[in-house]
Amino acid sequence: MRDAPLERAFARGALTAEQYSAGQKYRHLISVGLGAYAGIAKTERQVFHRQRYREAVQVLGKISSHVLEWAVCREFGLEQIGQALGWTSRPQAYAAALERMKAALDELCRLWGIGNREG
Repeated sequence: MRDAPLERAFARGALTAEQYSAGQKYRHLISVGLGAYAGIAKTERQVFHRQRYREAVQVLGKISSHVLEWAVCREFGLEQIGQALGWTSRPQAYAAALERMKAALDELCRLWGIGNREG
């Protein structure tokens, strides 16, 4: 298992399996679709992943998509991300970033039908 914010939060029980799965999928979309972003997509696979990524960003909004990008893809610590959001207290910064990440992952679960919680 990687030692990244997504994996650490999941290992600590702060994320559900569904949230973790959505985070992994988001990371995959970026690595495949935008990995070597140089203009036009070269394969249908890249086109597909870029479309899914754009759709996710549109649903999440600017701040939540940035939080996910920095935590899940760039692997910055949640405390650092929370401080960038304006929290000065270390515990509050961590908690704020974690809550924003969890809410964003819940949105992705809904968007992608991960862990349909109905009945």
